[in-house]
Amino acid sequence: MKVKKIPMRTCVVTREKFPKKELTRVVRTPEGTVIIDESGKANGRGAYLKKELSVIEQAQKTKVLNRHLETEVPDTIYEELKELVK
Repeated sequence: MKVKKIPMRTCVVTREKFPKKELTRVVRTPEGTVIIDESGKANGRGAYLKKELSVIEQAQKTKVLNRHLETEVPDTIYEELKELVK
């Protein structure tokens, strides 16, 4: 029987590799809006974050998502991420 491949992704803050399901994806859509992608299939440029409060706070402080998504990420996105982690 063939072993199923688990897709690995890298957290943009910690640079650690995790299975895709263990990370949260933040996406800049083709229209230019920033959303949290729960399904992992939304169109656009994506960045992955570890599901940890300290990682989200560090991402907000260092503005790492702004660089990866090449746009300004509103504070409301960080608040939604914090709610998802809790």
